[in-house]
Amino acid sequence: MGARGTGRESALQMLFALEAGSLGVEQVIAAYWRNADPDMWGGSAPDAESRAYADAIVRGVAEGQEACDEAIRKASTNWRLERMARVDRNVLRLGTWELMQKGVVPRAVVLDEAVELAKRFGTEDSGAFVNGVLDRIADDLGVV
Repeated sequence: MGARGTGRESALQMLFALEAGSLGVEQVIAAYWRNADPDMWGGSAPDAESRAYADAIVRGVAEGQEACDEAIRKASTNWRLERMARVDRNVLRLGTWELMQKGVVPRAVVLDEAVELAKRFGTEDSGAFVNGVLDRIADDLGVV
């Protein structure tokens, strides 16, 4: 897994913790890296690039959560955001934030990485659900 992939995985875990707990963004980031188990990444801690990307995602999603959530609501006509599984909701926020950074990460990469995270951490239906919603968000945003 590359630096950004490792960063996305860490960011998802931090976003999950942020939503589940009472700590602020900077406290969650600090606690995550302080308590991170190197075995999660195959025995060695993520490099500086992975950490920086993870932190940027978490800060970006937290800062732009209203816009991300609105895009998700618009694209997921049959599911209320509040009723989605927490993992799926945070994978969607992560992917939506990346799509909103138009041109930084190609659409196909954002969707593929989000689907893999959803499959790894969500349910057996999470991958298809995340793919469908993010594909519609990418269309809505005009991301090619």
